[in-house]
Amino acid sequence: MRDGAVPVIDVAPLRASARAGKDEVARQIDRACTEMGFFCITGHGVDHRLIARTREAATRFFALPDDRKLAIKRRPDKVSRGYYPFADRSLAYTLGDAAPPDLQEAWAMGPIDVSEEEIQKNDVTRRFYAGNLWPEDVPDFRETLCEYYRTLSPLADDILTGFALALGRPGTFFDDKCDRASSVIRLIRYPAQNTAPATGQLRAGAHTDYGTVTILRGDDVPGATQVLLPSGEWIDVRPPPGGFVCNIGDAMADWTGGRWRSTLHRVANPPPDAAASDRISIVFFHQPNHDAVLGGLSGVEDGGKTYSEHYLGKVVKASRQRPDDGAEDASPPTPSD
Repeated sequence: MRDGAVPVIDVAPLRASARAGKDEVARQIDRACTEMGFFCITGHGVDHRLIARTREAATRFFALPDDRKLAIKRRPDKVSRGYYPFADRSLAYTLGDAAPPDLQEAWAMGPIDVSEEEIQKNDVTRRFYAGNLWPEDVPDFRETLCEYYRTLSPLADDILTGFALALGRPGTFFDDKCDRASSVIRLIRYPAQNTAPATGQLRAGAHTDYGTVTILRGDDVPGATQVLLPSGEWIDVRPPPGGFVCNIGDAMADWTGGRWRSTLHRVANPPPDAAASDRISIVFFHQPNHDAVLGGLSGVEDGGKTYSEHYLGKVVKASRQRPDDGAEDASPPTPSD
């Protein structure tokens, strides 16, 4: 790949039943995840009309009066469900860096096809598979977001097939580790900036994602996602026409014993001459089963740590809590792109 360029990978072969082309896609994935941790995808098979309807649903939700959005505000225990008010968090704190609040508002949802028996197994499952909070009076919102969730989930599975092949394992390696996936969709609005941000304030501060793979579709406008290169330079990530931006998260980096990079990224402020426009992002954070053990790849045969331990450990670090403090903030703020 060119120095500083985010590679574009056609993942269509991963969606086919035949093996032809999969090894080449896996080779490209391995290089991208080793060198940068970011790549863009085409050939994903997601209908552009569904993407457009989902963005429109997000726009209609964020246009609601504040009191109607606050009616489904995220719960105090910080499970990634419902509405996140504007500037209610700072992602830089997940790395221990103090920063002003991020310039965004959001709404998040989790799994939709989980049995009540699975949800009620224990306190951990009740958090990872908690019920969703749907807005009232936004036509087709729930139906559209559920369709998007059910469409992006198998795409993430296809990408994980490519991950497994890239790491020299059978394409089915992740199947039994993600058959009860705890993935999250996050809709984000970055409002037009009519006043200058505070010093150090961004649309989203520098962070890494927590899960396996993130699949992002954001407006291709100034003030978008940036990735930190090994050289220390921040570069813009621009998706190809009709494509998605993808990156691996901490769980996949741990799974590979650090062979692949969970790379710092952020969402920059637009330049003054482009600050008068909103930006909308639709983010699918793939997360494995809460009890999946992060090991068995790249020589790491048993990581000894489940995904829930990893996930909640990030919360302890971000909130400066001891593990036995009881986790008032028992689920972290889902990373934002």
